[in-house]
Amino acid sequence: MISINNLSASYKKNEYVIDGLNLQLQNDCIHGIVGLNGAGKTTLLNCMFGLKKQDKGDVLFGNESLSKKHISYLPTENFFYSNITGREYLSLFKNTDFDTEKWNQLFLLPLDKVIDAYSTGMKKKLALLAMLKNDKPLLILDEPFNGLDIETSRIIRSILLKLKERGKTIVVTSHIIETLTNMCDYIHYLEGGKIKYSVGKGEFKDFENEIFHSIENKNQDLIGELLGGDR
Repeated sequence: MISINNLSASYKKNEYVIDGLNLQLQNDCIHGIVGLNGAGKTTLLNCMFGLKKQDKGDVLFGNESLSKKHISYLPTENFFYSNITGREYLSLFKNTDFDTEKWNQLFLLPLDKVIDAYSTGMKKKLALLAMLKNDKPLLILDEPFNGLDIETSRIIRSILLKLKERGKTIVVTSHIIETLTNMCDYIHYLEGGKIKYSVGKGEFKDFENEIFHSIENKNQDLIGELLGGDR
């Protein structure tokens, strides 16, 4: 189990993006973390991976501190060295059991071409291959479906479901609830630096309706005022 205890993180003094957050993530499950833009999803993941140092609190994986040795991380923005090919990039990740050619049959990437010429979607797929090659017990994916076509999105969903069956624990963020409800075992709603709701599959529909209803009601009066009501 991943235990996040009283986690707080800030970029400016006393202005917390994550504020006393507590969350328990069961093993061998897919967990979705959803929230509006600016809710702190990426900050939370960066704290888990160690890219962002928390102000207080801790993140445990079993009985030890969670660290990079446990995690394969797919960030929203992927970094690649200039003037290297996709194949050279993948060679940086050591795993003799990983069959690059067979995996690439799913994504059809031009691995012998320089990454600088790749499209946004191709770069996302290359970063995903690197994450899979890392083969760690915990997979963290920040907005993995952004910039991908429908086919690739479904392929990734199938891969993640199969990895869960093989005992991986997976955390996926999205600001679009619908991308998570057909894949996750649990969804956690991040708001105001804290987890406001955590729900299992049987509660997804009610949770989704409640969130959408709240958002629509919050803005309905202003929209009506701006558009002048009925004519």
